[in-house]
Amino acid sequence: MRENTTLYIDGTWTEPVEGSVLELTHPADGNVTGRVALAGAADVDRAVTAAARAFTTYSRTSPAERIALLERVLSEFDRRTEDLAQAVTEEMGAPLSLARGAHVPSGRMQIVTAIEVLKEYVFEESRNGTAIRHEPAGVAGLITPWNFPVLQVAGKTASALAAGCPVVLKPSELTPYSAAVFAEIMDAADVPAGVFNLVYGDGATAGTALSSHPGVDVVSFTGSLASAAKVSVAAAPTMKRVHTELGGKSPHVLLPDADFAIAVATVHQWMMAMTGQLCSAPTRTLVPRARLEEFLSVLVPSLEALRVGDPRSTETSMGPLVSEKQWQIVQGYIREGMAAGARLVTGGPGKPEGLESGHFVRPTVFADVDNTMVIAREEIFGPVMSVIAYDTVDEAVAIANDTPYGLAAYVVGADLDRAKAVAARVRAGAVLVNDAELDWTAPWGGYKQSGNGREFGVDGMSGFLETKVVHGG
Repeated sequence: MRENTTLYIDGTWTEPVEGSVLELTHPADGNVTGRVALAGAADVDRAVTAAARAFTTYSRTSPAERIALLERVLSEFDRRTEDLAQAVTEEMGAPLSLARGAHVPSGRMQIVTAIEVLKEYVFEESRNGTAIRHEPAGVAGLITPWNFPVLQVAGKTASALAAGCPVVLKPSELTPYSAAVFAEIMDAADVPAGVFNLVYGDGATAGTALSSHPGVDVVSFTGSLASAAKVSVAAAPTMKRVHTELGGKSPHVLLPDADFAIAVATVHQWMMAMTGQLCSAPTRTLVPRARLEEFLSVLVPSLEALRVGDPRSTETSMGPLVSEKQWQIVQGYIREGMAAGARLVTGGPGKPEGLESGHFVRPTVFADVDNTMVIAREEIFGPVMSVIAYDTVDEAVAIANDTPYGLAAYVVGADLDRAKAVAARVRAGAVLVNDAELDWTAPWGGYKQSGNGREFGVDGMSGFLETKVVHGG
């Protein structure tokens, strides 16, 4: 049993002054794993006050001092990698191999990248005799999601601290375990009191209190569009900067000469391995009509061979969904697809045989999907694919762009120049060509309703800086 019922404020673990306690269960079997505090507005105020106090001195530290701090954090992070992996598996059901191979390393990469950015970043320059300075923006409120907890917590925190901004972190109440380990890492690294603060809580109470607090200067939010709208409304009266990274309905464009082995590998890595709980998942696969059945003949056997099961087993390749609520949502979309007339190729409603106790879903593929169907329009956040046939590449591009989202896209084609030309026409913040490896140091963010601003690397740190012009300086 994990007891995450104290908050990390001003360098110490402290009891909440208000709020309640939420009991958490394991996604694979429903057994109780621990409890987490749901703090109230008064606790958020304490954390923001501590961060504001720390800003006075921390904002004046040199890049070299911040590099030294982040190097200490990295050292402690490396010492706790297995603790972080175990926490991720226990709290959100990611297979242990994925937690060790993707969740934790991607978070580590953000700390490493922040250090490298600080070594090269020019905080002051002269233009025509005028001084242009980039200074810490102030206290940063960080609101992170449950689906990629280590990456989001480490990435946002490292970027803010590199910029010279103290932070107040509010992780998802569903994934407090990895956040608690991260707070212990910060404490062991001797991060000065008030520079890092952790407040558990739900969005309605703690999230709103953090977003609306007049002592917070920047909010960085990752989550759903509906929640982002509430954050933006709460932040508006104080005109604070708000960065959002939201959902997606990412197109997976298979060109006429596509290698389907590459396309299937993309589906496995970027969708099924995450149980579809990834905002950039390739949920809409666009296939030349003449090759549709060929593609399905390659894809379906590979999905039916997936080892769905207990994420604590190293043999598992796809785990459960995070919660009963999410399971019910995904089941609703599967039923919606069937009712709309899409062809159910594999999977379907219900749980895989022998996995009745957890939040498990059958990997599901719909073919003959029209892009106007609900399953092709809305983010499902589960292992549910929509396969859409097209007749021309121009039509494929039009379908790819016919979405309110624009976070990511995928293009597969043997002719690399042609594939890159199609990638250039797709309106998305990131495009992966031929299952390319993601560069975790590159800017990350989306077009349209997938959010605003960019995270990671130089762009991530820049989001926590203000620009000052000194004339005659």
